[in-house]
Amino acid sequence: MENCLKIAQVAPLYESVPPKYYGGTERVVSYLTEALVSLGHHVTLYASGDSATSAKLRPICRSALRLDESSIDGHADHVLLAETVLQESGEFDIVHSHIDYGAYPLLRRMDTPHVTTLHGRLDIPNLQNLYREFNDQPLISISNRQRLPLSWANWQATVYHGIPEKLYSLNEKAGRYLAFLGRISPEKRVDDAIEVAKRAGIPLKIAAKVDKTDREYFEAIVKPLLHKGVEFIGEISELEKREFLGNAMALLFMIDWPEPFGLAMIESLACGTPVIARRRGSVPEIVDHGVTGFVVEDLDDAGKAIRQIGQLSRKRCRDVFEERFSATQMARNYLAVYKKLIAAGAESEPANIVAEAATL
Repeated sequence: MENCLKIAQVAPLYESVPPKYYGGTERVVSYLTEALVSLGHHVTLYASGDSATSAKLRPICRSALRLDESSIDGHADHVLLAETVLQESGEFDIVHSHIDYGAYPLLRRMDTPHVTTLHGRLDIPNLQNLYREFNDQPLISISNRQRLPLSWANWQATVYHGIPEKLYSLNEKAGRYLAFLGRISPEKRVDDAIEVAKRAGIPLKIAAKVDKTDREYFEAIVKPLLHKGVEFIGEISELEKREFLGNAMALLFMIDWPEPFGLAMIESLACGTPVIARRRGSVPEIVDHGVTGFVVEDLDDAGKAIRQIGQLSRKRCRDVFEERFSATQMARNYLAVYKKLIAAGAESEPANIVAEAATL
């Protein structure tokens, strides 16, 4: 067992930890928290009151804000969250925030070593001045590509997401369909996935959430493309993902935006299912071209990849998942950052740890 640390994990309050439905950041916080506890560390999770964890839960609001009809102003709860963490920070060796930049004014006044993982896209002009002001804040990226718009910020490490090894299992025998998993939105390009499957003459199953903001896009663009051979399933649970991904020939990940990470890719690999993904954002860091899938430039490339997908080893996909993207590996990578920051002190120069180097 490793030297025990007292760790605060600070989660967003919009979803529970883990989330009841869709919620990538909160799922990752849950996986990290549970892995740290299993490694013998004392973890306090700051989250909504309906969260479930083997760590000590420090509830800030009654339930996840997105599902709470009485929640009108979620910013108020997050201000309270940041202040509570500051007041209680002396109880911990390290504070790990996942609530983006909102807590920076308080974190920079905190004596306890701290670090923030950024889970979203950073190619937003407004962020430039913000991060020049808060260039003292230690940051962790979830891919090397994510940090490029703010390459000069106080980066401590790149730590890739991980999921529990037992959550999914290897299925060495592929079914006769392609899979799309995630969220319906213009940047996820489910329309391109449909076109790729149509050209290949292979059925496509779509398991995806449709947010209110994307409902019009779904009705106007996606729904007319649903035809025989294209099945829209809707949002599915983790338990359902095992069969959905495990039985697929491949996951189509035809995104057209700078994806910071993309959990669906490693979920697919955990099932032994290779990934066909467009070269955007983190994709070249996650998909090992010709080994765990194919990194493609366009729809024609994707069609060629489908014809070659049977040449890839599904067992090797699972092996790579276990080597690179397990929750335990993620936790160990974060622990390396924690220990460096604790040793150096909160005001130290950037440690420049790269938990797992990747070519940009």
